[in-house]
Amino acid sequence: NTDMKKIFILFAAITVAQAAVAQEIQAKVSVNAAKAGPGYEKRMFQTLQNSLTLFINNRKWTNEAFQNNEKIECNFVINITEALDQNSFKASLAIQAARPVFSTSYKSPLINFIDDQFTFKYTEYQAIEFNENRVQGSDALTANLPATLAFYIYIILGLDFDSFQIRGGDPWFQKAQNIVNNAPDTRNIEGWKAFDGQRNRYWLSENFNNGRYALIHDVLYNYYRKGMDFMYENEQQTRTEMINCLILLYNLYTENASNMIVPFFMQARSQEFINVFKKGTPTEKTQALEYLRKVDIPNANKYRQELK
Repeated sequence: NTDMKKIFILFAAITVAQAAVAQEIQAKVSVNAAKAGPGYEKRMFQTLQNSLTLFINNRKWTNEAFQNNEKIECNFVINITEALDQNSFKASLAIQAARPVFSTSYKSPLINFIDDQFTFKYTEYQAIEFNENRVQGSDALTANLPATLAFYIYIILGLDFDSFQIRGGDPWFQKAQNIVNNAPDTRNIEGWKAFDGQRNRYWLSENFNNGRYALIHDVLYNYYRKGMDFMYENEQQTRTEMINCLILLYNLYTENASNMIVPFFMQARSQEFINVFKKGTPTEKTQALEYLRKVDIPNANKYRQELK
């Protein structure tokens, strides 16, 4: 009996130790290669999918302890749009992630973004590795695969940590910036430079690290920690905090209309704003609508219809 107790205590200690070092990300990776053209075995893309899933989920991205219920659920969908040669591909990368809301089974979106400047090289069974001190690796197109995924994981971690503590995400946004500064560079690689477009990895990282847009960190903290986390016990408080966030976003938008950060924020949360304010008072709906249609012009009609 004493031996059984010892075994149980040892087992419990191991379980606690494992939980304490549990990885932060719970990712599902999908590769859609329908447009890669003939001559490619489905098996290769299945191997790529499996390798990327292991690369993301088995790597320890921070030194923080994450419990299993705190893991950030992510989806990465790679849609191959063109084969450049036997092993090099152009693709779009869709990134989604969500964060658990306190006292509920609900998960609130952190990111919902499509990067259509994703080029990479992959040979079946190649090791997928990432070293933040050698982002460029030995071959730029090969290195661009893990570098791009690592970039978005650090952005996701930044968003998640910001949502629990003001400026808590700074170290992860800085790691994303380190990848931008040392990004793989060769013909066909895009998305890492200012002149590659207005909505790319360069500008996303720049906006999160630029003091001019510091309000976005307040928005993230207020939206989740002071807003969504009270949804279960005080919906009124959640709506009040969301209106405060919309006012901050409006200030950010009017001061810097060309920034990427406001559309990026709204892209993930437009439906959530609608769902929350649908239950609000007429005054709350009117207030929310006033700002929503200004900070998220593409969805202005949708807000008018849903929040009548």
